Amino acid sequence: MHRLNYHHLHYFWAVAENGHLTRTAEQLHISQSALSAQIKQLEAQLGQALFQRQGRNLILTEAGRIAKNYADSIFATGHELLATMSQGHYRERQTLRIGAVSTLSRNLQESFIKPLLGLPELSLVLQAGSLSELLTRLSAHNLDLVLSNRAVQGDSENPWRCQRIARQQVSLVGAKAIYQQTQQANKRKPLAFPQGLADLPLIVPSRASDIRTAFDLLCEQHRLQVEILAEVDDMAMLRLMAREGLAAAVLPSVVVRDELRDGALKAFYRLPNLYEHFYAITVKRHFQHPMLRQLLARSEAEVLDMPT
Repeated sequence: MHRLNYHHLHYFWAVAENGHLTRTAEQLHISQSALSAQIKQLEAQLGQALFQRQGRNLILTEAGRIAKNYADSIFATGHELLATMSQGHYRERQTLRIGAVSTLSRNLQESFIKPLLGLPELSLVLQAGSLSELLTRLSAHNLDLVLSNRAVQGDSENPWRCQRIARQQVSLVGAKAIYQQTQQANKRKPLAFPQGLADLPLIVPSRASDIRTAFDLLCEQHRLQVEILAEVDDMAMLRLMAREGLAAAVLPSVVVRDELRDGALKAFYRLPNLYEHFYAITVKRHFQHPMLRQLLARSEAEVLDMPT
């Protein structure tokens, strides 16, 4: 197997940073033709075009973006090596890159990474995005793990490994004032499903959510007509709106974990057979990050960090 020519890679990386061949050649003190030839040799070795021309500028292709991400990491590690050695000592420091679906509960993300916080030998990188974006980064080895509330199925082209790390029943949650008002309207009877649900204004996840699909089916099965005040696709916004006390919210308790602990919100009751599942997605590699096994071996209670 041919070895990667890091001299060629550095020239490619410099052009990718500048987006301009002539300017980069001037900075590197070589001719434009020599710089272009070096990049063409790298493209031949990789078997992929790395740039496409757009006017006078060079734009990275999809393969070029992947190559640049690797080059960023390679040269950043090189700079770190020089800086470490120049200080006269060596300390191993590893980077763990975790992606999380943008709409995922911030509390779930926080409790998942909690064991990593403060570790002097670890540099933690967190990225948010859509599931498809994050899986692309995972496949390109730009992420070590993706957190999602949707499962994925791996195949020969995408060797993803999808592990369920927690499951939580969805609850009806709201301010104590709303609970008391509904109790009074129902002659102080304890709230339970399905009684009272039709009398409450609700904040629910958007129709793109699996929770919303299951909730609509639940209402249909029990012939419930509910008043929906707002549909929200982001759990952080759903949490804020629940705290305002204008309506009850349909969500997993982990989303409002802190508010339930300090009494700012109350869980009215759990919705039957309605759950949110949380998954950790990795990709098969010869060398997995050593922290992954520890993270994925924890119990559901540890991942959710909910009171027992």
